[in-house]
Amino acid sequence: MSKQSFRDLKETIELKDGEIEELTMELETKKDEINKLKLYSTKLKYEKQNLEDKLDNEINNEKAKMKELDDLDKKIKEKQEIIDDKQDQVKYLRSLIDDYKTQIKDNTENLEIQLRKISKTYEGLLAQKDQIIENQNEQINLLIKEKEEMMKTHKTSIISLKRQNDNYRLLLEKYEK
Repeated sequence: MSKQSFRDLKETIELKDGEIEELTMELETKKDEINKLKLYSTKLKYEKQNLEDKLDNEINNEKAKMKELDDLDKKIKEKQEIIDDKQDQVKYLRSLIDDYKTQIKDNTENLEIQLRKISKTYEGLLAQKDQIIENQNEQINLLIKEKEEMMKTHKTSIISLKRQNDNYRLLLEKYEK
């Protein structure tokens, strides 16, 4: 081999060594980037888990509110049964008053006074029933509005998180290639 070709080979080897060093440095840079992305991916996984836990908690809260609404509905039904029973009692008392009127004319005034008192009580009970129903309807409407707003917020959050996850997956796929 001639000195010239030996020098050429030596220069070629030096060039290749330089290229290998550059590629090694580039490889180290890529490894650092991959490690950063892995750390970021791990962080995102923890954040996702935290958000899923929060969502589960909020779902459980919504279930509790629904149970509360069911309990309120039961209470309304119980109050309605009490009112119906009171109405039946009033009807019964009115029939007794009518029977006494025919039997004893002397007690007519007392029976009419009692009937007026019962009627006032009945009207008071009806007013109370109406007020109870109105209050409970307002509470139910407020709970439903809160539930709807929370569901909208949850849907928006879930969609946003899904989009973020998809974007991060795409970024990870790009870097893995």
